[in-house]
Amino acid sequence: MTIDDPARPETPEAPPSEAAPAPAPAPASAPATAPRKPGTWSALRPLVLRLHFYAGVLVAPFLLVAAVSGLLYALSFQAEKVVYAHELEVPVGDTALPLSQQVNIARKVNPNGTVTAVWPSAEPGATTRVLMADPDVPEGTSLAVFVDPYTGDVRGQLPSYGSSGALPLRTWIDGLHRDLHLGDLGRNYSELAASWLWVIALGGLLLWLGRRRKNRRALFVPEGGPASRRRTLSWHGSVGLWAVTGLVLLSATGLTWSRYAGENIGAVQDGLGGATPTLSATVGGAAAGGSSEHEGHGGAHTGGGGTAQGPDIGLDKALEAARAAGIDSPRISVVLPAEGKGYVVKETDTQFPLQLDSAAVDPADGKVVDRLAFADYPLLAQLTRIGIDAHTGVFLGLFNQLALAALALALILLILWGYRMWWLRRPGRPAARGAWRRIPVTLLLPFAAATALVAWFVPLLGLSLLLFLAADLALALVARVRARSRTTTT
Repeated sequence: MTIDDPARPETPEAPPSEAAPAPAPAPASAPATAPRKPGTWSALRPLVLRLHFYAGVLVAPFLLVAAVSGLLYALSFQAEKVVYAHELEVPVGDTALPLSQQVNIARKVNPNGTVTAVWPSAEPGATTRVLMADPDVPEGTSLAVFVDPYTGDVRGQLPSYGSSGALPLRTWIDGLHRDLHLGDLGRNYSELAASWLWVIALGGLLLWLGRRRKNRRALFVPEGGPASRRRTLSWHGSVGLWAVTGLVLLSATGLTWSRYAGENIGAVQDGLGGATPTLSATVGGAAAGGSSEHEGHGGAHTGGGGTAQGPDIGLDKALEAARAAGIDSPRISVVLPAEGKGYVVKETDTQFPLQLDSAAVDPADGKVVDRLAFADYPLLAQLTRIGIDAHTGVFLGLFNQLALAALALALILLILWGYRMWWLRRPGRPAARGAWRRIPVTLLLPFAAATALVAWFVPLLGLSLLLFLAADLALALVARVRARSRTTTT
């Protein structure tokens, strides 16, 4: 992510000991040779450098906000365990109460709420989380009632957000990272950052790999010595090389649920047969095609021996039926039935190996009406799910969160080093304008076509690129007018 815009022809900043020796003068009798044509990289390098410079300078502030908030988010998982330890942890007891009894205890604590789902205690010493639709919690969140599975004591009530069950601290940081708490308008900031991150990262990689150096060690290991622009560039390039794969993956996964590019990505995924399949929980002759994503919200289920819909085997027997059907992970979510729907029991263990199967159980007789295995997902759907889980820090647990924190910290340092290099080389003029004119037509046309396609597919990238070009043209016109003015006055 080099914010590096040499005001002079691009040459490696090497000490005399590393500089290439001057070529020996040709003998007088040697025949003249035709100049060598520049290679592909030589033609593209000034254009990549100029784009990298403008993108780095103008988009880096958005990336910096995303990186700082992303670092806080990665650390919030462990902070959540400390801040909400009373709600999440209990002394280990001898036997656990029936799950339906724990749900009824939560109902008594909050009789105005409607139970939508239950997360049974996943390990010894963990509370059961009973999720309720409640008008007093923010829209899009549930009220989580934390029940001691051994004693039935209620340990507290907190708003819970998303499939990962983010509690207030992580929810607030997640909102800061996603949209700066500005709603749909704020989402443009994160999409803009994600749209440019892969461009800047790959551009910086090309520039770093294209530099001449004495040995390969300098490619991977930053230099020591006194502070200088050369040492800053060395750290910037080496750390960027180690981080580039993770940064590109963060950019790609971040775009999958963005406002504009996300729609295009979803359309392509569906067109390639990679749509995520859904579990049908329809029972009793209701219309088919139901999805398991929102079942139970607002339903009339009581959790006892029956519902307004008819007979009900109860939560514990429904869970037993799902277990018998192979839903055997200790980490599960049980979505309660709504009208015309059955129980939906979903595995939620994102540790390796993944356990993400799900089953729908008819509340009338306990029969499994549908089962969906994660192994049956199309490969593209599997990769999308894993990518999103990795981006949100729930894939592989603590290791994932530490990797995200390291990437966020690396991005912060890359941006700061980039601005420092720009400052040390102020006024920091970018590479000369008109670099595209020196690109062979056979290379320029495919490059322009690919750029247009990417700009259409990632709209905020395309719009901001047009703004960069317009600003560059405006600056060129101003410089030309000033040059003519100086000419006429002299």
